[in-house]
Amino acid sequence: MDRPTLPSAASRKPASTTRAAAAGRPGAAPRTGRASSGRRVDVREWLGGNRVSGFVVIMLGLVVLGTFVLVPTVGTYMEQRQQIRALEGAVALSESQVADLEAQRDRWSDPAYITTQARERLYYTMPGEVVYLIENDLPAAAAPQEQAEVSEEVGQTRTDWMTQLVRSVTAAGAAQPAVPTIGVPDPVPSESPAP
Repeated sequence: MDRPTLPSAASRKPASTTRAAAAGRPGAAPRTGRASSGRRVDVREWLGGNRVSGFVVIMLGLVVLGTFVLVPTVGTYMEQRQQIRALEGAVALSESQVADLEAQRDRWSDPAYITTQARERLYYTMPGEVVYLIENDLPAAAAPQEQAEVSEEVGQTRTDWMTQLVRSVTAAGAAQPAVPTIGVPDPVPSESPAP
């Protein structure tokens, strides 16, 4: 029969240690007489408490890699979509131009249209026809206005052209040239005290 043994004095824990464990602070050192300035953090214990599985690390790596791969791809995709829209617009415009040109070709294959164009543009006539050209067939409101007759007398200007030329050259020489000040702030005018 085994008899229970009592713990020896060396293996007994001090009362302060058991109180710290009961208070929820495992591994807390017993307080001594000196005052501690703050709680000391063990880095190895902190790193050991933060456990990250390999799966999480791999997934985070894949997300970062996917971001680096997909961002340029999405930009390229958007640029290509814009180019496709521009090219579709150009194709639609070209198709409308082709339709117009085909309609013109069909009109020019009609002998009546050719005859009409020859009469209107080139003033061609059929043998035996008499053509009457009417001049000034515009209404009076649309007719060009007559200009005043040119005087045969020589007129004299009221100002001397030489004086005007000298004034213009002097004003151009006295003007301040425009100096580009890109990125340079405007100077703040300093106010001088009034005497």
